[in-house]
Amino acid sequence: MTVMTTEQIEHFLDEVFPQRMGKIESVGDMSATMRLNISHEHLRPGPRVSGPTMMGLADVALYVAILAQIGPEAMAVTSDLNCHFLRAASGDHDIIARAKLIKLGRRLAVGEVQIFSASDETRPVVHVTASYALP
Repeated sequence: MTVMTTEQIEHFLDEVFPQRMGKIESVGDMSATMRLNISHEHLRPGPRVSGPTMMGLADVALYVAILAQIGPEAMAVTSDLNCHFLRAASGDHDIIARAKLIKLGRRLAVGEVQIFSASDETRPVVHVTASYALP
């Protein structure tokens, strides 16, 4: 069960993390889905979506999944992030991040994120595992 709605999380992030990327599409039990509208600043030559863009979206998506479970906590911070780039993401389409918490403890959260190109939501372009230190 979530303790914050999508709208509540967006409002909270507007206050504490306004520079974040992406828009929350949904939050659920131990999960979150976000979308990033790709623009020129997100591209590398190719044009392909850059690695830092996808890692950043994955990081925010997992943070959103955590906030939905624990409530507004600005100091839940990334303690580890491991990223596997599986295939190129075309710069012609949005990207979608699906975050899932694997473990949510009192001091540590562990999760994974799969990122998809909006043109093909069946094959992930990136797989991320990450952990967060909780205050």
